[in-house]
Amino acid sequence: MNDEFKDRIAARLAEVEAELIGLSNQLHCDPETAWQEHRSSAAVAALLARHGFAVEQPYLGLETAFRAVFRPRENDGFTVGFLAEYDALPGLGHACGHNLIAAMSAGGAIALAAVAAEAGVTVEVVGTPAEEGGGGKIELLERGAFTNLDLALMAHPAPVDVAEARPFAVAHWHIRYTGKAAHAAAYPERGVNANDAFMVAQLGIALLRQQLPSSVRVHGVQTYGGEAPNAIPGRTEGRWYVRAETTAELLEVEERVLRCFKAGALATGAELTVTPESKRYAEMRTDEKALDFYRRNAIRTGRSFAVDPMAAAMNRASTDMGNVSQIVNAIHPYVGVGSEASNHQPGFADACVGPGAERALRDGATALAWTALDVALQQP
Repeated sequence: MNDEFKDRIAARLAEVEAELIGLSNQLHCDPETAWQEHRSSAAVAALLARHGFAVEQPYLGLETAFRAVFRPRENDGFTVGFLAEYDALPGLGHACGHNLIAAMSAGGAIALAAVAAEAGVTVEVVGTPAEEGGGGKIELLERGAFTNLDLALMAHPAPVDVAEARPFAVAHWHIRYTGKAAHAAAYPERGVNANDAFMVAQLGIALLRQQLPSSVRVHGVQTYGGEAPNAIPGRTEGRWYVRAETTAELLEVEERVLRCFKAGALATGAELTVTPESKRYAEMRTDEKALDFYRRNAIRTGRSFAVDPMAAAMNRASTDMGNVSQIVNAIHPYVGVGSEASNHQPGFADACVGPGAERALRDGATALAWTALDVALQQP
C-alpha cells in the first residue's frame, strides 16, 4: 500500500509540475523582502486554493502569512505541515532560493493530498514570512501556530544535498551610534565621531574572536557611516549577527560582544542603541525517524549525500525553523541545485531557476511528501 501511495503522489506531482515551476519562476522574478511579501504569499496561497486547500490569509494577524488546509474528512488523525518561505534578500533577490522552498512545500502538500483520505492525513501549508532576519515563524509560534502539527517539514535549496540541518542559534542586532556632527577641519573639537565608535567596536570584536570557541560566529556590516570626509559623522548604523551552537551558548557570548559595542561608546562619547531585529533563532532539533525516511526517499529520487566540504558548511546556517523544531517534530534538509556559488551570493540566485532548480523542486517535493506519508503510516 505504501508504494502504491508513493506512486500516486509522484503521478500527482507530475500533473502539477508545470504550475510549480511557474510559481517558482514568478517569485524569483518578483522578489519581495521580509514582511513585504504581499504578492509572493498571495501567489502561493492562490495555487493551493486552486487545488482544494482552504486558505486563511492573513493568518494570526500577520499580513503576509497564511495557512492552507486540506482535510479530507473530520478526524483526529495525523497532521503534517509543509512550511513555505518566500522572502528575498535585500539587494540579492532570491539568492537563498526561497522561491524554490515555497514551490517545493506547495508541491509536496498538493501531491500528498492525493492520498490523504486513505492515509488518514490532514495536510497543511503554513506560509511563513520574514525568515531572513525577521523571525516570522517565531512570531507565528507566539500566536499559537504549529502546535497542532504532528510533523513540520520543508526543504531548502543549497549547492549540494545535505540531509541533516545543524543551524546555529542566532541573535540579530541593529546597531546605532549617535554622536555630534561638526566640520572636521574647522571645528573638530566640537564633534563626537560616531564612525570612530564603530571602528573601536569592530576592533574589539576582531580581538575577541581569538578567545571565542569555534562554535561561535560574530559578523556584520556597517550600513551607514557618514556623508563627507570633511564632516564628522554624527550617526552611524550597522547590522550584526552573533551565532552559537545552542541558545544557551548564545546567551553566554552575547554580553561579551555587547561589551565591544559599549567600548566604542565609552571611548568616543557617542550614545549606543542596540535594537534586536527579531527574537533569537534557536538551534535545530531534528526528528531522527523522519530524517531517516527523508534520506531513503531522497536517494530513491536519485539524490546523493556524498561527503562534500561545501555540504558540511551549508548545514550551519541559521533559521527560525529551529524554533519550530523545539516544539514540533521537524526536519529541514537541503536539496542541491548543482551550483558552484553558495547561498547569499548573486550566482546562487541565478542557480535557483533553470533545469537544476527544476529538478531540485521536483525531487524535493517528492521526497518531502513521501517522508510525510512514511511518518504518518508509522503512527500507532
